[in-house]
Amino acid sequence: MVLPRQSPYATPHILHKNYAQASDNQFASKLIGSDLEYFSQAGFDMDRIQLKRNAPVAQLYEDAIRNEGAILSSSGALINFSGKKTGRSPKDKRIVYEDTSKDDIWWGSVNIKMDEHTFEINRERAIDYLNTRDNVYVFDGFAGWDPKYRIKVRVICARAYHALFMNNMLIRPTEEELANFGDPDFIIYNAGQFPANRFTKGMSSTTSVEINFKRMEMVILGTEYAGEMKKGVFSVMHYLQPVKFGQLSLHSSANVGMEKGDVTLFFGLSGTGKTTLSADPHRLLIGDDEHVWSDTGVFNIEGGCYAKCINLSQEKEPEIFNAIRFGSILENVVYDPSSRTPDYDDVSITENTRCAYPIEYIPNAQIPCLVERQPSNIIMLTCDAFGVLPPVSKLTPDQASYHFLAGYTSKTPGTEDGVLEPIPTFSTCYSAPFIVLHPGRYAEMLADRMSKHNVSCWLINTGWTGGKFGTGKRCPLSYTRRIVDAVHSGELLDAEYENFGVFGLQIPTKVEGVPREVLNPALAWSDKEAFEREVRKLAGMFQKAFTLYEGDVQESVRAAGPKLE
Repeated sequence: MVLPRQSPYATPHILHKNYAQASDNQFASKLIGSDLEYFSQAGFDMDRIQLKRNAPVAQLYEDAIRNEGAILSSSGALINFSGKKTGRSPKDKRIVYEDTSKDDIWWGSVNIKMDEHTFEINRERAIDYLNTRDNVYVFDGFAGWDPKYRIKVRVICARAYHALFMNNMLIRPTEEELANFGDPDFIIYNAGQFPANRFTKGMSSTTSVEINFKRMEMVILGTEYAGEMKKGVFSVMHYLQPVKFGQLSLHSSANVGMEKGDVTLFFGLSGTGKTTLSADPHRLLIGDDEHVWSDTGVFNIEGGCYAKCINLSQEKEPEIFNAIRFGSILENVVYDPSSRTPDYDDVSITENTRCAYPIEYIPNAQIPCLVERQPSNIIMLTCDAFGVLPPVSKLTPDQASYHFLAGYTSKTPGTEDGVLEPIPTFSTCYSAPFIVLHPGRYAEMLADRMSKHNVSCWLINTGWTGGKFGTGKRCPLSYTRRIVDAVHSGELLDAEYENFGVFGLQIPTKVEGVPREVLNPALAWSDKEAFEREVRKLAGMFQKAFTLYEGDVQESVRAAGPKLE
């Protein structure tokens, strides 16, 4: 018998609106089990909040749509929004000054000191806020694919969007690994919806992103930008790998050839092309952003990718475009309200539109994300807003050390809060915003490994050609891809080279598929006098920036930079 106004085709549980929620609650409480004592001791009100530990992706979708205004896109990805902050807030980053790490930290404008008492105040503020939420999400995962060097990370947050983001960015444990997870090595308390108290000692705004290496904890207040968690984990690995394990952590992407098994590391900041260029259909992707060069090979720190979406197209970046499906998060992306189709050309929210997806969504990902083989090539990527640097240069070992320490690029719009146009910058080790130790420690380890394994190094400029920003144009991606192919094939090792003046760089006279006038910037500029002025201006900026490291490097490295008469 069919009840009135009831479809005979509806399954019974659909008619019970609380069916799924009741199951979720039972599932979550069952999973917490022996961890209840930990959360109680940490200050969580276990009688009030509902903890959801490593919740299924579908449940996180449902909660984000139900409670956070998220949208299900036409491709199946979740579109969510980070609120006022759409990029990192480096000026609000702090590291606690304490006995166990103070002598290793490179203190200054990047690593700003915070006292232990202030950290405790902010930590308690974060937990107090989380205790006011109906749902608190917990994700337990790993950082580092090599079991010898990985750490266990616990993320505690109030947004399903943040839990799903870290589900994508950390390495997802198996059911057995989760059951035997034990105590985490590092904990993130993300109360980003709640502001820091500006009148607390050491606070410069209502945003605070802080790491305590003694407690191995991170607290986030006043920013809902998910990238802060990702980079917090990287900062911890950037500290632990050299100090605890003696391995070299790098802000780089990496891939490996399918035929030869040759490994390439790509250094570069956001917007330089690390993610795009390492996603190569002819090579296996080890990872797009954070790696460790160990004594036995190279391994990825992360379990996913965090790609920029601005002007994304299936034609130009098919691997990334096709990874945007169920399980992925589109962050701050505008969409068509009728079709729910993302508009990757619309930057009305931010230039820093992003997508976070599991690395296995890339068809040719190397799973597990590690290779027990030493690199053959290093590519240092830069985005030159002056249009001065060549698209590719072959670096000597001393030049490699120089450019690694200098880390020249241009901050592109949206990668940081308030950056609206390219700004020339020098980001030491291509990771200044995330660096923890003195740059010289990373540079020395890099030089030792390059020398030991005879690694070739290339400087590739993905920035402007034929003029500076505003007059020239961005180097076409097709040319850059052809150059990278020439690196991998060995074509550039056998090429003829000419000297590039003030910078003393060796640039190839011919690369198949790349116009001659593009290879040599002096030929690409129609206004030769303007070109010479920009060359000298940029050379002067290099010299000024490098004075910070002159006392810590050999004379041969100091001499490897540009020279002005």
